[in-house]
Amino acid sequence: MTAHNFTDRFVERRLRRGTQTIRELQDELRITNDQLEFISDDARDKEVRAMVSETPNAALEHHEAQRHLEVIQRHHDHLVKSISDHQMHQDQLLDKLVN
Repeated sequence: MTAHNFTDRFVERRLRRGTQTIRELQDELRITNDQLEFISDDARDKEVRAMVSETPNAALEHHEAQRHLEVIQRHHDHLVKSISDHQMHQDQLLDKLVN
């Protein structure tokens, strides 16, 4: 086996692993999108309730829902960036394989 063949096989293995990782991240992103939609609706509902009722309990529920929304939004953003980074890395590996 030549060094070139060894390098190609190594790159191909990394491509397969990267493809699997991207697939897993995309699956997680789909789930997170559903959660984000639900939590966003919940936070809006609790915001309206807090404004209408003007009770400390309603304000606390809204604050907690808003914090939860921010956490899930950060997770969503992290997944989007991770997918983008992995896709860029896949492109670089494909360039190595072609050249």
